Amino acid sequence: MSWYCYLLRCADETLYCGITNDLAKRLDAHNDGTGAKYTRNRTPVVLVYQELCEDRSAASKREIAIKKLSREKKLALIASRTGWN
Repeated sequence: MSWYCYLLRCADETLYCGITNDLAKRLDAHNDGTGAKYTRNRTPVVLVYQELCEDRSAASKREIAIKKLSREKKLALIASRTGWN
């Protein structure tokens, strides 16, 4: 089973970081209001970054590392992979 660490851009331009083993299902959950409490009132959300991780533990560790980054560093991470900023 593949695990992902991901970043979403919310409608209010904030960023949300999470992990999942099914990106499409999780993105749908965020957008229909059944995802994380943080994103419920910030829809629609757009997937702007994803990173494949070895397992759930690695995904959780990466999530913690990304959450510790400043907004500017998160935007740089996104831009380095996607060109979005």
